[in-house]
Amino acid sequence: MAMAAAPAQRLPWAEWMKDAALAALVTLALAIPIVGLQAIEVNATLTIRPRFGAVAIGVAVVFLGRLALRAALAAGPAWRMPLARLWAPAGRLLASNAATLGIAIIVLAIALPFLPFASRSTVTIATRVLTYVLLGWGLNVVVGLAGLLDLGYVAFYAVGAYSFALFAQWFGLSFWAALPIAGLLAAAFGFVLGFPVLRLRGDYLAIVTLGFGEIIHTVLQNWVPVTKGPAGIGDVPAPTFFGLPFQNRAPPGVTTFHQFFHLDFSPSQRIIFLYYVVLALGLLTNAFTLRLRKLPIGRAWEALREDEIACRALGINPTTTKLSAFTIGAMLAGFAGAFFATQQNFISPESFTFTESATILAIVVLGGMGSQIGVVLAATILVTLPEIARPFAEYRMLLFGAAMVAIMVWRPRGLLAQRAPSLLLRRQPRGGS
Repeated sequence: MAMAAAPAQRLPWAEWMKDAALAALVTLALAIPIVGLQAIEVNATLTIRPRFGAVAIGVAVVFLGRLALRAALAAGPAWRMPLARLWAPAGRLLASNAATLGIAIIVLAIALPFLPFASRSTVTIATRVLTYVLLGWGLNVVVGLAGLLDLGYVAFYAVGAYSFALFAQWFGLSFWAALPIAGLLAAAFGFVLGFPVLRLRGDYLAIVTLGFGEIIHTVLQNWVPVTKGPAGIGDVPAPTFFGLPFQNRAPPGVTTFHQFFHLDFSPSQRIIFLYYVVLALGLLTNAFTLRLRKLPIGRAWEALREDEIACRALGINPTTTKLSAFTIGAMLAGFAGAFFATQQNFISPESFTFTESATILAIVVLGGMGSQIGVVLAATILVTLPEIARPFAEYRMLLFGAAMVAIMVWRPRGLLAQRAPSLLLRRQPRGGS
């Protein structure tokens, strides 16, 4: 009996080509109105200039990138092995020497403004990095430790900033006096948000927190008598060094910082002082969260993250646990918001959009949920990467997104997925009672 001819096996590259062509077609449809047509003004007349060359480059990059991604996925873990062999020892080394690495980072951070290569822009970027580190550590309590997906974290950031600005202007409070008030008000908002989401998990929780963030943004936009709406709030007071302002000329009877220490006035003095302020806030936040993790409340957060049903079976109250996570995370965001307001001297609703929440969440996920050092590493990458790509300003977000995709494909659990255990069980010697 003659055997039937086996059907011809379809070559895998045919499927890859079809998938890459579809991705390129979608890119073409999106890129023509967004990138291919540019509105410019010529002789006081608005005209449209075609940029089909840029569209062709983008389509080609997407086509080739999609092919490379399909080939990498088809190869399985084989393509990751060289990278894994390089990164695994480094990851274990970082995890086993976290304390030493932390001390080295602190020493470097303290000495940064006085290093030979540190310019004014370097200190400014480092201050921005530390602000996002502070926000990342706050969100890490909610997402990384308690396992509650929060997409509206920027709302607490905004509450802290506006609370500080308004209390400073209405009651003449200094930065140091208004800072705890901003943290407490943000914590109160976090406590209030916790009640509606007590029964929600996963995607539903994310939707509710996203809605809360948009509500706060809308209130800031439309409550003009208080927040001044889109115009924002200006003349936010800057922090002082024990009452010594960083000004070239102070009002009569007020001694400035450079006058008290007999220094020449320099605008860099205020920038360096703000850097050390956010560094001190970051160190206090790190010590606070590390201490909380070793306490029963921190272990309850991690139990809630792993399994809420098992958490209830162990006698842990999920209501209290969730409320405490939202409240403490919101308080840390309020402190960061107060610092942001005093650093910028101006705040508006446009500084607190969903993009900020997405960036902070990306820092937590990219660094490794629950990892303190991972948040520092991820914040440094996400803040400095756009600065490095500044010559490619038009394609900066494209490069940013591509780097994020590459890292998450390579390290799905984050750059530093290893977390120190909350409780170490040591082996007991035999023969003892």
